[in-house]
Amino acid sequence: MSPTHGLHTLTQARGVLYGGDYNPEQWPREVWREDVALMREAGVNLVTVGVFSWSVLEPEPGVLDFGWLDEVLGLLADADIAVDLATPSASAPPWLARLHPESSSVDARGVRMAVGSRNHFCPSAPAYRDAALRVARALAHRYAGHPALALWHVGNEYGQECFCDLCADRWRAWLAARYGDVARLNDAWGTAFWSQRYGTLEEVVPPRAAPYLHNPAQAVDWRRFTSDQMRALYREQAAVLRAAGDVPVTTNFMGFFGGVDQHTWTDDLDVVADDHYGDPQDPTSPARSALTHDLTRGVGRGAPWLLMEQAAGAVNWRPHNVPKTPAQMLQDSLRAVAHGADGVCYFQWRASAAGAESFHSALLPHAGPDTVLHRAVRAQGRALAALRPVVGARVPARAALVHDWPALWASELPARPSDRLRVLDQLEAYHRPLWRAGIATDVVPSTAPLDGYDLVVVPALPLVSDAAAAAIAAVPQRGGVLVVGPFSGVQDPTTRVRTGAFPAPWTGVLGLAGEEWRPLPDAGVPVRSERYGDFVASTWSERLRADDADVLATYAGADLEGAPAVLRRADPSGGQAWYVSTLPPQDVLDRVVRDAADAAGLRPPLPGAPDDVEVAVRGGLVFVLNLAGEPRVVTLPRSDGPVRDLLGGAVVDGRVTLPAGGAAVLEHAPAAPPDPAHDDVVVEPTDHPED
Repeated sequence: MSPTHGLHTLTQARGVLYGGDYNPEQWPREVWREDVALMREAGVNLVTVGVFSWSVLEPEPGVLDFGWLDEVLGLLADADIAVDLATPSASAPPWLARLHPESSSVDARGVRMAVGSRNHFCPSAPAYRDAALRVARALAHRYAGHPALALWHVGNEYGQECFCDLCADRWRAWLAARYGDVARLNDAWGTAFWSQRYGTLEEVVPPRAAPYLHNPAQAVDWRRFTSDQMRALYREQAAVLRAAGDVPVTTNFMGFFGGVDQHTWTDDLDVVADDHYGDPQDPTSPARSALTHDLTRGVGRGAPWLLMEQAAGAVNWRPHNVPKTPAQMLQDSLRAVAHGADGVCYFQWRASAAGAESFHSALLPHAGPDTVLHRAVRAQGRALAALRPVVGARVPARAALVHDWPALWASELPARPSDRLRVLDQLEAYHRPLWRAGIATDVVPSTAPLDGYDLVVVPALPLVSDAAAAAIAAVPQRGGVLVVGPFSGVQDPTTRVRTGAFPAPWTGVLGLAGEEWRPLPDAGVPVRSERYGDFVASTWSERLRADDADVLATYAGADLEGAPAVLRRADPSGGQAWYVSTLPPQDVLDRVVRDAADAAGLRPPLPGAPDDVEVAVRGGLVFVLNLAGEPRVVTLPRSDGPVRDLLGGAVVDGRVTLPAGGAAVLEHAPAAPPDPAHDDVVVEPTDHPED
C-alpha cells in the first residue's frame, strides 16, 4: 500500500465520505440535475461512476463517446461531489464477444459463457485485455485532471475464473515461475498418488470437470493462480491510471469471498475498499459484519478503509428480500466507521428501473425523495457529517485473529474428515466474544507481524507455512496469549499433511500431543469441566494427550473417556497457550475466549453494557449501538466525566438510555456545572429522524 495515498486525500476536506454507485447512463439527461441536487441535500460527497458503462462509452469498437460523462462529471464537480471514476472492465460490451469469441470465459465443464449478464470475460484473452486497457487509457487521458476526480476504481468485485486453453497456458507459466520445473511440481503436489506424475508442464491442465476428486494441491494452487491473474488485470490498469496523475487507485473486495487472496493485493492498493451486504433478518448479522470490517481493516494494515457498497433497504438476490429498517441502515454505517471506515457508500444512488437489479434498494427509491427511506438517507448524511473527529484515526487493536485464504480454500475441498468444520464458522465463533465485549480485534494473515498483539487467536488454520507457524508459536514465548482452535496446523502450504503428533508446529508450545481427528455423531459427546460446567461438544473431537498443559475440560464419551478437550499451558515467560479441540456451545467458547483475553490484560471499554448493546472505540469516540427491540440503559464509568453524543448533541453523565435500535457516538465534553434536576439524560432516538 502506498504510504502517500489513502483516504486522507479525500477526507481532509470532506470528513466522513458518504454516497454510492451512480449510474447516470441508465437515465435521461433531465434526471441528472435532479440527482445532483438531491445528493447535495442528502449530504452525499462521493459517488462511483462508470462501473458498468463500457457499452455506452464504446458503443462500437474504437468509437468512444464521452459527451454524457463529461456532462455528468461537470455537474458533480459544480456541486463539490467527489467522483470515484471506474474503468468498466467488469462487463465487456457484446460486440467484443461477437468479434472475439475467445474473450468470453469458459467454465470447468468447457461451456463458454454468453453475453447478457456480467463478468463473462476471459482474463487471459488478448482481445479483452487490450480493449480494457484502451478504455482505461482513454479515461485517464481525458479525466486525469478533472476537478471532480478524487479516486480511480479498477474493475469490480474481482474473483472470476476461466478454464479455457488461454488460461491453461498462463496457468502453466505461473506454475513454472512457482516451482521452476516439473520435478519440483510433482514433489509439491504428491503426484505419485493415483498415477498423476507429470512428465512435462504441458501435460498439466486446470482443474476442469473430472470423474472424481482433484488433487488438493493442484486445487489450492489453482485458486492462488486465479487470484494472481485477477491481480494482474488490476495492476496493468492501475499502472495506466497512476501514470496519468497523482490520484489514489482502488478496487472493491467482497469480505471473505474466496475468489481472491486479498492479503496479497495490499501493496497494490492505495485504498482498501469492501462491499458488504448484511442480512437484516439474521440476528447474527451485526457480529458477522463487524468481523468482515475487521478483516478489511487488517487487509489495509490498519489504515482507514472505504465501505464501497451496502444496501439501503432490500437486496434482490436473496430468495426472500427483507429490507433494512432505517435504524439498521444507520447502525450498519456507524459500525463500519467504528471499525475503521472513513467512508460508507451504497449500491446505488437511484434505483434502476430496468435490468436484473431493478428490485435492489437504493438511496433514492423508485417512489422518490418523499419517502421514509430517503428521509432516513438525509438524516444519515447529517449524522455522518458529525463524525468528522474520527476521520483518519486508527483502531487500537491489541487482539488479532489469524486468517489465510489458502487455508480457507483447502478447508473447502472435498475428502476431508468433515465438511461441517468450516473455517468461516470458526472465525465467527472465536471473534464473537471479543466483539461482544467491545475488544478491538484485527483479522490478519499468518505472515503479519504479531508482536504488537497481546492476544492472538487462531480459530481455524489447517494450512500454514513453517515460518508463519514459528511466529505463531512465539506469541506465548514472548509473554502473549495464544488460542488455537481444532484442526489447525495440520498441513503445509502444498496441502501435504504434517506427520507425527498434531498440531505438529505447536505441540511443544501447547503442551500436548494429538493422535486422531474424530468427527462426532450428530448427538455430540458430553464434556466435563469444573471451570466451564458440563456441556455437549458437537461436530468434532480429537484424541489428545496432555504433556505439560493444564486440562480444563475432558471428554466423557465411552471412546474418549477422560481425554482432554480444552487445555491451557503456562509458558515460563509468563505467556499462555490455549487449545480447544472441539466445538463447544457458543456460550462456553465465549467464556474460554474471555478468559484468554483477561489473561492478556484486555478489558471491555464499557464493562457494564448489556449483552445486546454493541460497543466499539475509535479515535477517542465510543460507538454504542442498541441491537435489542426495546430500550437499553448503558452505564458509563464515573471516572470518565461528562460526555456528549455526537448524533443527538445531548450531554450525558452517568448513563445513556438508547431507544430500540438506537445509537450514540460519545466523546468527552467540557465539564459543566452540575444540575441536580437533570442527573440522568436520555439520548433521544436517532434512528427515525424526520426532516
